[in-house]
Amino acid sequence: MAQSSSLSQQARFHMMAKPTSYRCNLKCDYCFYLEKETVVGNTSANRCSSTANTATSSITVPSSDQMSDATLKRYVRHYIASQNSNDIDFSWQGGEPTLAGLDFYRSVVKYQAQYGAGKNITNSFQTNAVAINRQWAQFFAEHKFLIGVSVDGTPDVHDKYRISVNGKPTFERVKKAIELLLEYQVEFNILTVINDQNWNKGRETYRFLTSLGARHLQFIPIVEVQPQYQANSSGHYSPQKDAPLTHFSVPADGYGQFMSEVFDEWLQHDVGTVFVRMFDSILATWLGYPASVCVQSKQCGQAMVIEANGDIYSCDHYVYPANKLGNIASTDLVKLATSKQQQRFGNAKSQKLTQQCQQCEVHGLCYGGCPKHRLVTVAGEKHKQNYLCSSYQQIFRHTAPAMHMMSQAIQQGGTAADALPYLAQLRSA
Repeated sequence: MAQSSSLSQQARFHMMAKPTSYRCNLKCDYCFYLEKETVVGNTSANRCSSTANTATSSITVPSSDQMSDATLKRYVRHYIASQNSNDIDFSWQGGEPTLAGLDFYRSVVKYQAQYGAGKNITNSFQTNAVAINRQWAQFFAEHKFLIGVSVDGTPDVHDKYRISVNGKPTFERVKKAIELLLEYQVEFNILTVINDQNWNKGRETYRFLTSLGARHLQFIPIVEVQPQYQANSSGHYSPQKDAPLTHFSVPADGYGQFMSEVFDEWLQHDVGTVFVRMFDSILATWLGYPASVCVQSKQCGQAMVIEANGDIYSCDHYVYPANKLGNIASTDLVKLATSKQQQRFGNAKSQKLTQQCQQCEVHGLCYGGCPKHRLVTVAGEKHKQNYLCSSYQQIFRHTAPAMHMMSQAIQQGGTAADALPYLAQLRSA
């Protein structure tokens, strides 16, 4: 993590903004953020006089739970000033960010123009998409928002957990939203949660998602300890020994099976036309560049969260009292991002590894994975092992031959696709 707030260090962090906090118009069984109602408090600085304009959504967010105009304005100004780059990306998530209403995002782009100082400012927006109508699609197109749409696969899989607050399925509404994004030529990607329903359907899921028109895909494994076993009295995330996982968590080796199936299908048909974020990140590491996903990074702490009330937390997965860094209303954003508390949080990933992990041949491709998934007690070890260790080993080993050849092709001035004829020869040999 950055050691000071000098301009050379300021660009080394990214923020994820949650303008309506944990509030959502869905009630997904596996959502780890709905529980944050008991963690995230509201401050008087966040009060505003009107409720959100939620377009087609039937959910109204209380004004005390939505980011106020003053907090938004302060955040946009401070975040732009904190970045030593001409390219600045704002990330909007939730809960469900559409619940803030279109007027909120009209203010977003207004303040970005006001404080942008000629910099190239972009916006990414992660949504369940059920509230997206033509008005939203037109706005996204006009302001070039990159939209992330959550889809878990085929309708039966998607509707298992991704249900509305009144228990109704949502897939058809999401599909219509994707069709609108395509019609308005809005750039979008699909984020898929890998759980107990789809881990053994990698090829089927991949083919279905691409049939929807998606060309950029991200696959996230869900690993959640049952809530009553998660935290301790000091407000830290500290699961009890051998704490049971939720029923929807992906099997320990299930993520590896899923991604290996996806890789084979992608390699055979879609290199250069479909982009899977994890494969892009793995290829980057083979080429000597930093990983583009935090799971593969050596350190954490460079992707923080700003809550609706202006509170800053170390990470989206660590919105716990012990990981609150401060509030943007009272402390400079760079100071919070480069604080000793955040440095300790970021460094802990590489410092708290099992000997088994440090000696693993693929250690340099994941550095122990997400610390929140380090749940497995190993005899003789001080620290815990990542629950998904076997999956990561499978993914990195399975992809290694192709990644080696694709990286060589790129280093020789070509593209990853140039390696395909040689890979086909290997498969047929």
